[in-house]
Amino acid sequence: MTDGLHIGHGYDVHAFADPEEGRPLMLGGVAVPHDRGLAGHSDADVLAHALADALCGACRLGDIGKLFPDTDPAYEGADSLVLLSRVASLAREAGYELLDCDCTVAAQAPKLAPHREAMRENLAAALSVPVECVGVKATTTEGLGFVGRREGIEAWAVCLVRRS
Repeated sequence: MTDGLHIGHGYDVHAFADPEEGRPLMLGGVAVPHDRGLAGHSDADVLAHALADALCGACRLGDIGKLFPDTDPAYEGADSLVLLSRVASLAREAGYELLDCDCTVAAQAPKLAPHREAMRENLAAALSVPVECVGVKATTTEGLGFVGRREGIEAWAVCLVRRS
């Protein structure tokens, strides 16, 4: 028996947008200084997307593509923290309490450590949980793969929830 505990895993990846588009690089709701943002229908916050998918998985809500399809003009340029907050509301409505989550972002550049605490605070606020319940880590891929070639950024997240 799981005592009502469920886990969810989320993954997301976005390529860098053309620098001429002038998109900001949004990660965990933080506009991280960089010469390129990420391409996507919404603000392309790969960290918020991975976390939203992890929470969706833990609560059996489907995924963010189902909830917020990129074919819907209503989500064009959407703030991913607003979408994450909506997922958190749906989770609560379904009878789930978020106990903890942990996230990893892989980016060759820019350096993310200076922004980690702001990301944690933004994600916690969107989820309506204490910041102690949100972990954020950053890594590089040591120059390997599309992340190492600086073509994009990827993120993973896990969530632990309890069914009320």
